[in-house]
Amino acid sequence: MIALRSLLFQIYLYTTSAVMTLGCLPLLVLPRRYTASAINLWSKLQLWGAAAITGITYEIRGAENLPDGPCLIASKHQSMWDTIFWAVGAKDPAIVLKKELTYVPLYGWYAMKAAMISIDRGSGPSAIRKLVRQGKRAIADNRPIMIFPEGSRMAPDAAPQYRPGVAALYTQLDIPCVPVALNSGMFWARRALKRQPGTIVVEILPAIPPGLKRREFMAQLEAAIEPATDKLVADARSQIES
Repeated sequence: MIALRSLLFQIYLYTTSAVMTLGCLPLLVLPRRYTASAINLWSKLQLWGAAAITGITYEIRGAENLPDGPCLIASKHQSMWDTIFWAVGAKDPAIVLKKELTYVPLYGWYAMKAAMISIDRGSGPSAIRKLVRQGKRAIADNRPIMIFPEGSRMAPDAAPQYRPGVAALYTQLDIPCVPVALNSGMFWARRALKRQPGTIVVEILPAIPPGLKRREFMAQLEAAIEPATDKLVADARSQIES
């Protein structure tokens, strides 16, 4: 049944994505907020479909740690589910994504219209400068910035590989950074069709105040996210095995 439900959900995801991607094309000529609302609706549909079809629900812990104003959300990244969630998990977030994704027909158009933040990871220092410029625009618009510090999806038990982009945004924008731990990879595998029923936990941890030096900030960020993630993964493993 898990395999069948997983397949049915993929059909649902592709179908709803195709319908919305084509049906919302006129929004691209309207103000940005309309495209942002469409992305928000698409994400809600996928979260609903995941719960209704595969039995994957989610729980948010520590929501009180997420400020209303501009901040830098640094989230663990284990699954495609994370990118779906954050379109609704924060209010109108500017999500940092790989520049290559902006070249994808239709998807890239929506991401650019919604003023997401792109980064060309192969451009070295110039990529960091552009990342910071885009971050400053998002903050000026009173939007939170959401970044996956490791850049790519990592398996639940993989060793952390934090990249410099998150530190550049933190040190240059002078805003608090909110670490986030999660265990999505235990239920929504990053490179497999299987969707395991269960409850994904998103744990929003206390914010790291602005003003730390780069090295101290990175140490605090990893020290906050990794142990919390390890615990959530262990809890999920117990849930699945029971």
